[in-house]
Amino acid sequence: MPRPNLSWLYIIIAMVIAFLYITSDEGSMSKEITYTEFKDMVKKGYADKIIAYDNNSVEMYIKPENIVDVFKKDAPKVGKSPSVKIQVGSMESLDKFLDEEQKNGNFTGSIRYEKENDYFGVIFWNLLPIIFFVGLWIFIMRRMGGAGNGGGAGNVFNVGKSKAQLFEKGANRVTFKDVAGQTAAKQEVQEIVEFLKQPQKYTELGGKIPKGALLVGPPGTGKTLLAKAVAGEADVPFFSMSGSDFVEMFVGVGASRVRDLFRQAKEKAPCIIFIDEIDAVGRARGKNPSMGGNDERENTLNQLLTEMDGFGTNSGVIILAATNRADILDKALLRAGRFDRQIHVDLPDLNERKEVFGVHIRPLKLDETVDIDLLARQTPGFSGADIANVCNEAALIAARHNKPSVSKDDFMAAIDRIVGGLEKKTKVMTAAEKRSIALHEAGHATISWFLEYANPLIKVTIVPRGRALGAAWYLPEERQITTKEQMLDEMCATLGGRAAEELFIKQISTGAMNDLERVTKQAYGMIAYAGMSDKLPNLCYYNNDEYSFNKPYSEHTAELIDNEVKQMIAEQYARAKDILTQHKEGHNRLAELLIEKEVIFAEDVEAIFGKRPWASRSEEIMAENEKNETKSIENKSDSEIKELPSNNESDTTKDE
Repeated sequence: MPRPNLSWLYIIIAMVIAFLYITSDEGSMSKEITYTEFKDMVKKGYADKIIAYDNNSVEMYIKPENIVDVFKKDAPKVGKSPSVKIQVGSMESLDKFLDEEQKNGNFTGSIRYEKENDYFGVIFWNLLPIIFFVGLWIFIMRRMGGAGNGGGAGNVFNVGKSKAQLFEKGANRVTFKDVAGQTAAKQEVQEIVEFLKQPQKYTELGGKIPKGALLVGPPGTGKTLLAKAVAGEADVPFFSMSGSDFVEMFVGVGASRVRDLFRQAKEKAPCIIFIDEIDAVGRARGKNPSMGGNDERENTLNQLLTEMDGFGTNSGVIILAATNRADILDKALLRAGRFDRQIHVDLPDLNERKEVFGVHIRPLKLDETVDIDLLARQTPGFSGADIANVCNEAALIAARHNKPSVSKDDFMAAIDRIVGGLEKKTKVMTAAEKRSIALHEAGHATISWFLEYANPLIKVTIVPRGRALGAAWYLPEERQITTKEQMLDEMCATLGGRAAEELFIKQISTGAMNDLERVTKQAYGMIAYAGMSDKLPNLCYYNNDEYSFNKPYSEHTAELIDNEVKQMIAEQYARAKDILTQHKEGHNRLAELLIEKEVIFAEDVEAIFGKRPWASRSEEIMAENEKNETKSIENKSDSEIKELPSNNESDTTKDE
């Protein structure tokens, strides 16, 4: 069938107009005359018939033999029924005149009285529905044609087309130089780049490049940026879309989009398909708690599995996907032949954070006080996105204070702002509340100062931030494993605030709620997961089943776990009270200093308690940086330097 186009409409309209012209009298000639001329023509016997309308207009048709006398033209040139039009003063005078002429024998034709017809309105209202439906039909045909040619995503007929954004070869400028840190992850994907550049190097030896690689890691670690860098390094087309783009309210749309995506990819091969947040469509089948019988996500996943296992092994189409929830993905998606490799994109360590800071401070105007080493140690557990936020927030703080450049203090304030929240200077507190918070925070600082494995203290503040009324900031060590003794010391330091309240105020408050929550979770983790209990040694009751409603242990074991948790927390609480009792005077002096200054640093604590018995090399380095000494620490090994203040490690006193 020929494709419909707009020319058809023009032809149809022309045929309708021609038909109306031929079959109606509208094609005959007509002219306006005066009433005097009208009376003269009637007296001469030119009138064939007369039609009078209710608007005092009269139309008189001329006899064929008198056409030349009236129009001065031959009959073929004026049409079948030429007429003249007259406007009369009143119908009564017209009637009298025509009656007289009939008696005289001058007028022998017929007279009709009619209402004036609005031909334009009649034609308009009759043709309007036809025009509407013809226009609608043309619109639909055009949209269908656009869908077939890969039209816009808003097209209802284009709903089954892929929504992937295509970056053509050469359009993607991101390379590995733009990805700071992530050395191990970049090494993993380097082989994919080499295959896309020189595929014959592998195929000649019979090797098979992995069809897909899954980037797994916490949010903000640069998974999407790494995938773009792979496409930029290989200089190949890059399809990018989100897992949620496959899912639509219409049944079968997700599977259709998967098919269309892989069809386009094969045409552009060699190329890369990147699916961000693949867990939106790749969730394990059969575990959906909804009661629906036909799950659109499962249909889409089935089509994705088929397409990944269906195209040729060496077709040049590489699939990269990113998720931070690899544990819930379907096992069929992770098997060999689909996503062969899982590349872990972890949070950056100390050296990688230095590289990330180096990238994000390039556009900033810095002064000489900014030390990237110190910033990297102050931001443990931060992702690349968090570090970018720190740099941006520091620039905003400097601009807010009309500074010509960004200083170290601006970066410190930015870290405090991101970790602790916005400083609330307008929050009103009574003297008793302020003293209670000061004693609480001083308790944390005192106990952490005298425990071997407690994190080194940076500063203590009672300035409210976010929901926290006060906070003790530490420089925790970056560890790969943690011992039981280290965890117990941290637990004891966390309970120091509640212990100080009970000892020195003789009453407890809701300010320790956050401390108790952290301690309880840590104790349950040590006993139920890490096997650090005397009565339940070497047992792990961790259950990875997301939809399991049963605990992986008996009620008796649950009671044992509860008792062990209570005993562990009680022992560390008693230990915290003993340490505070031994250093009662120093604790009170520290609390009074905190009430006076609101913010105190490690030097103030050292002036009260003396040098920390368990001082680490990290504290010495931190002191050197605080005094702006020029001594370099670049040659220090990671084993000599203890790092890490994180969002989770900073102690906060929460409002109820």
